[in-house]
Amino acid sequence: MPVRKYHGESHGLTAAIYWGDALAVLRDHIAPGSIDLIVADPPYNIGKQFGATRDRWPDEPSYVAWCHAWLELCVSRLAPHGSLYLMASTQGMPHLDLFLRERLHVLSRIVWHYDSSGVQARRRFGSLYEPLLHCVKDPTRYTFNADQIRVEAPTGARRRLIDHRKPVPALYSSDKVPGNVWYFPRVRYRMPEYEEHPTQKPEALLERIITASSRPGELVLDLFAGSFTTSAVARRLGRHCIAVEQEPGYVAIGLRRLGLAERFRGQRLRPPERPGL
Repeated sequence: MPVRKYHGESHGLTAAIYWGDALAVLRDHIAPGSIDLIVADPPYNIGKQFGATRDRWPDEPSYVAWCHAWLELCVSRLAPHGSLYLMASTQGMPHLDLFLRERLHVLSRIVWHYDSSGVQARRRFGSLYEPLLHCVKDPTRYTFNADQIRVEAPTGARRRLIDHRKPVPALYSSDKVPGNVWYFPRVRYRMPEYEEHPTQKPEALLERIITASSRPGELVLDLFAGSFTTSAVARRLGRHCIAVEQEPGYVAIGLRRLGLAERFRGQRLRPPERPGL
């Protein structure tokens, strides 16, 4: 299908949605070296149904080869000071980690930990996390707004312990930069941010990423946009955004969340209905 573009501007911030294949958009519509922050949340090859498409490749090598193709383009589209965050399944991430460490500098391997789902594993240990990679092009020149993402340090803030190693003993610090294990609840049906998407990421997760690794006025690429949470949070935080999505049902979500259209394919765009709330 040909790539279609929707775009608009509000309060000095631009937003664009490309409806089409991610490889085609990266190759033909994104300029090399133009993106300050890329957040990529691709299909995981675990059999989820995304609109008319099932998230399943014939075998693992074909899935990994597909990921390598668009990741290679991502690397070239990233600005010299830029950062890339990649989400993947626990099974797939080792392949992608090995690929990216040859092309970028992997600063952090992050664990997004969450509460369990309704279906519990019975013959193995159930999965309670997803891995993320934080990569940069230049380890001496990248954005990391540490003071804007500080969190409570329980040792000082709650336990009130004294650090006796200092020349003058003093309380441990009451806040700190987060470590690489993050707890954010998954998005549930009753949450205000809920959208009709099977793998929606929480706004708080993306807020930490975008706040830490970009500045107001910079450009964020939301690749495999899905529920368009990355784009919506980027706009709220004062960043320009480009989103890429191929499923029309999810493009409709993006058009609504980014305020780019009131109708799509003859239908008025509305938030999801949630009977009983």
